[in-house]
Amino acid sequence: MKNDHYVKREIIINAPKQNVFDFLKLLKNQDKFNKWAKDDPSRNWQYKGTDGTIGFIISWNGNKNVGEGEKEIINIVEGKRIETQIRFVRPMAMIANIIMETESLSNNQTKVSMSNAGTIKYPMNIMIPVAEKMFPKDMDASLNNLKIILEK
Repeated sequence: MKNDHYVKREIIINAPKQNVFDFLKLLKNQDKFNKWAKDDPSRNWQYKGTDGTIGFIISWNGNKNVGEGEKEIINIVEGKRIETQIRFVRPMAMIANIIMETESLSNNQTKVSMSNAGTIKYPMNIMIPVAEKMFPKDMDASLNNLKIILEK
């Protein structure tokens, strides 16, 4: 059984690339469209640092659906790419890297890519096939929420 997982999804949004990127680089905005963040609207949130900059951390503690963990901006390529690391404490300890990328298709059309990659150690790596089937649906839901928000 493999230890690594990787899923990538894309969507086209009818909005200028810079507008899309400026929205995405703020982690507080990402939680407005992220399917997993919406699973417990009453969870406890904490913030460290300046949102939209490397080192900003958003942490949460919520119900069994969202668990407990934190997400940190680890790199930004201005106008193109936001790299974050998500560190779960529960329901199981796990670290994954989430990358959001923007690509201009025209003046008013942007392709957004979201990837989720990480390592799950034995014996929990048995969950990787389930995760790789579940993540695309959840990522598509998140990207569709993003599209709705940005095309208003």
